[in-house]
Amino acid sequence: MITAMIRLVMLGTFAAALLSSPAFAAGGGGGGGGGGGGISSTDPYAGAYADQKPQPTYPKRPGTRATHKGKKPNNQSSIDDPAFAAGYRVAYDTIYERNDYTAAIAQLKSLGHDDHPNVANLIGYSYRKLGDYEQSQVWYERALRADPNHVLTWQYYGLWQLERGNREQALYHLGRIASICGTDCEEYRSLAAALDRPTGTALAY
Repeated sequence: MITAMIRLVMLGTFAAALLSSPAFAAGGGGGGGGGGGGISSTDPYAGAYADQKPQPTYPKRPGTRATHKGKKPNNQSSIDDPAFAAGYRVAYDTIYERNDYTAAIAQLKSLGHDDHPNVANLIGYSYRKLGDYEQSQVWYERALRADPNHVLTWQYYGLWQLERGNREQALYHLGRIASICGTDCEEYRSLAAALDRPTGTALAY
C-alpha cells in the first residue's frame, strides 16, 4: 500500500515537472496552426496584467494551460512584437474593462494583423457582442483559417452557434476543443456549461 502511494507521488511529481518544462510552457508560435509550436490556451498578452484588475470570466485566465490530449500541440500563434502586444493589450482592455466593442474593433484593425488568430477572434467577439452575427462569423472563420487549432475561437464560435440556435454545431465545436486540449481545459468546460443551460438562456460571454 505504502509502495503504491510512493509510486503515485513520484508519478505525479514527474508529470508536474514535465508539464512545467519549457517545451510545454513556452511553445513557439496566443489565446489558437499558425506560427509554430503551441503555447498557453489563455490569451498570451493577458498574463502580465493579472494583478492589475479583476479577471473577466473569459478568456483571461493567466497561469493556466490547456491539457494537450495525446501531447498534441495547441498551436496558438503569437507575435513577439512589443508594439503589437501593447496595442493588443489596449484593445483587450477596451473590450473587457470598458465594454466598448466598436472602439475595440477599430483598435484591433489598426494593429495591421487582421489575420492573427487572436486579433480576428476578438474582432469576431466584439461584433457578436454588438449583435452583428454576420460580421462576427466572418472574423471567427478568419481566425480559424489562420489557425485551425485556435481553441479560443472554437469556444467563442461555439457560443455564437448557441446564440443562433445551432446546438448541433455548438456540440461539434465542443468536440473540436476536446481534440485540441482535452475535456479538462477551461474552454471545454465553459462551452459545455453553456450547452447545459436551457435553450434561450442568455450567455454571459
